Amino acid sequence: MSKGKLIVLEACDGSGKATQTKKLYERLIKEEYKTIKVQYPNYDSQSSALIKMYLNGEFGDKPEDVNAYAASTFYAVDRFASFKKEWEDFYNDGGIVLADRYTTSNMVHQASKIDNKEEKYKYLDWLWDLEFNLMRLPIPNTVIFLDMPPKYSRELIMNRKNKFTGKNEKDIHEKDESYLIHSYENACEIADKYNWLKINCVYNEKIKTIDEIHEEIYNAITKSL
Repeated sequence: MSKGKLIVLEACDGSGKATQTKKLYERLIKEEYKTIKVQYPNYDSQSSALIKMYLNGEFGDKPEDVNAYAASTFYAVDRFASFKKEWEDFYNDGGIVLADRYTTSNMVHQASKIDNKEEKYKYLDWLWDLEFNLMRLPIPNTVIFLDMPPKYSRELIMNRKNKFTGKNEKDIHEKDESYLIHSYENACEIADKYNWLKINCVYNEKIKTIDEIHEEIYNAITKSL
């Protein structure tokens, strides 16, 4: 039996990505696709311990206090643990894995810490080799990028709880506005570089409805199912 498909939804913070991943998952299940949903970081697993320490500011209160290479290993190990324990067999048996974030998030958030383009692309090559060659994690078949500019996502971020503490205090990524802007600019560059499918979440200065965005995502991914 051929291996399954890995579909990744990627975006910057405050894009409604978790909502869209859930909505897409529920639709695929209803249409009887063999599908599971995974989310990164996996905060329910012990494998996310270093990520929690990093985002909680235990290694420094600014994202740049931990360089891109070091931070990336935290997330890569979490993904490896999830793959081996939760979905490797399902994927190898031909199932569809729908991922809320993936290696693509390191490309978006960690690469944004590197200003020099040559050094950034060197990091991206290193990351690809680490996760897909050395750790042998599956390469996504499709990456959907939800394009939500920071001026629209900022309010959504401010009104939500911290994902792993449940408190109002934001993590070091979410409370650093300049980092959010820089990450978004980098994400747009990365999406073009790797030919991700881009879904514009804003039209005529207004955020599209959840259903409008969902339909665009669904239409984009069904071509590859």
